[in-house]
Amino acid sequence: MNIIIAGGGKVGEVLCSELSSEGNDIILMEKNSKRLNALISKYDITGIVGNGASYDLQMEANVPKCDIFIAVTSQDEINIMSATIAKKLGAKYTIARVRNPEYTKHLDFLRESLGITMMITPELESAKDIMKVIKYPTALSVESFANNRVNLVELKIKANSPLRDMSLKNFRTRYGNILVAIIQRGDEVLIPSGDDFLKEGDHIFVVSSLKEVNKFYKLVGDHRAKMKSVLIVGGGRITYYLINMLKEYKMDIKVIENDPEKARELSDVFPDIMVIHGDGTDQEFLEEERLEAYDVFISLTGVDEENIITSLYASQKNVKKIVTKVNRTLLLKIFGTMGLQTVITPKRVIANSILQFVRSLMNTSVSNVEALFRLADNQVEALQFKVKETSRVINKPLEILPIKNHLLIAYIIRGKKLIVPGGQDVIKPNDHVIVITKEKKYDDIDDILK
Repeated sequence: MNIIIAGGGKVGEVLCSELSSEGNDIILMEKNSKRLNALISKYDITGIVGNGASYDLQMEANVPKCDIFIAVTSQDEINIMSATIAKKLGAKYTIARVRNPEYTKHLDFLRESLGITMMITPELESAKDIMKVIKYPTALSVESFANNRVNLVELKIKANSPLRDMSLKNFRTRYGNILVAIIQRGDEVLIPSGDDFLKEGDHIFVVSSLKEVNKFYKLVGDHRAKMKSVLIVGGGRITYYLINMLKEYKMDIKVIENDPEKARELSDVFPDIMVIHGDGTDQEFLEEERLEAYDVFISLTGVDEENIITSLYASQKNVKKIVTKVNRTLLLKIFGTMGLQTVITPKRVIANSILQFVRSLMNTSVSNVEALFRLADNQVEALQFKVKETSRVINKPLEILPIKNHLLIAYIIRGKKLIVPGGQDVIKPNDHVIVITKEKKYDDIDDILK
């Protein structure tokens, strides 16, 4: 597909990397010539120096002939204007990143009025991801499929876990409809078979309904009570969205913000929330604020290193649930084994949403990509397809389908039925199928076949 991206920042770079690697033709529009040249030399893309909201520049980039126009500059107004101009010029689909809460209150109105196909708020989506792991305290991450009817939940095997050294054959016999879809063991990632064993320190991704997952927690002795209190360091946009969600969940909330003006603004917007002006990266200050008394610690400053170090300190204080915002994921190679739990990366959240949208436009005669998540350090994809009558996978027992290696058909959703598939099960037209794979670039269900 012909895709034009306006903005070469953190999100723009991720999109250049991901979309160009999947065979799309990418043109990047970026005002900073040094930044543009650096990205052109790094990825298989071309580029134009300039403002993405410029009519003349869009004409030079041949926007009227492009399939998708994506505006992800640092300014909401530029993104909205760029996407609107691109739509008027003839771009088939337009996407704009919008971050200001004043705009996000009326996203549907803006999108419909301006004809923009999709408006994405990474901070809002990141806040939703944080709420998932707060609601399900044992989980390190939670991804949802089929309108939240099926969930992929990340857990860690601890030294005292009854799952330690268990074979997956025994696991399935003992726990029924809970399916281990992925095992991450250090840098190694497995799509496991029944012959594999679970080991201490493994991160496993299990797939099932949340009702079944909660039963599973209790059976393995890892069920935790509801989280009642949360301490947040950093008063930025994610915190703004998160507070609204936490208030609905009736949690005791405290926010620490180092910028006095930001702290005052947040306190004005949320007068019933305790907002403290102070340095949330100062360990003595955190002790004064009784860090260890909170169920959840969330570090959301604008500096990755500060978020990691304060989270590690919270881990030493035995805080039950710790959430850390990290944009430069290479840092996790250094700190990843030292006590971090849930890591939130906003640029990855928006990249996944856009990748899902791009994939959904391809090969729609066979199936649609309805959901897409990158897991286990970006090494695995979990996709949900809606299957059509023209697919080659339908009406054949799974045991005879020539399915590729390192791939798992995890779930079949058929109307109200949730099916954990066995060898005799078949995929039917209009089924929704969840696939876990170490390969990337799948844009229809038939890609699973050899």
